Amino acid sequence: MSEEKKLIPEFYEITVKEIMDKRIGELPLIEKQASIYRVLSILTESDHVWVVESRGSKKLVGIITEHDILDVFSPTKKVSYFGLPSKKSLHYETFEKAGHIMSRNPIRCSPEERVKDALNKMVVHRIKRIPVVENDEITGEITLHRLIRKFYAFIS
Repeated sequence: MSEEKKLIPEFYEITVKEIMDKRIGELPLIEKQASIYRVLSILTESDHVWVVESRGSKKLVGIITEHDILDVFSPTKKVSYFGLPSKKSLHYETFEKAGHIMSRNPIRCSPEERVKDALNKMVVHRIKRIPVVENDEITGEITLHRLIRKFYAFIS
């Protein structure tokens, strides 16, 4: 058995707080009342933005990803015969603020969870980033890229 395979179970048992990105000031955060213009400006630098309740708050209420913006930009949206369109789109002008287009209640983990639990959530929900939350406030994030870097450092 290779050395890397022997180290995988050890890596799984590390707590999220030991490897999460704790630079809260550098996380892409925006308040839910922020304009779509502000959302787009942040997404020019990042592939996601965490949505918090209000300015100065770290209470996590949602996430906006590039995929959410793809829905907004979509050139064709059909109106359902049974009501309003389910997706937001520039064509229907159904949004003005970050809170209108965010995905609510993102999958999250706590700092005390193990890496294996965070990874399982990422696999099950098909996501590549997960916020680390304590008392409903975002304290950091774990990304697939960060996990790869940390595992590489762990086995080196």
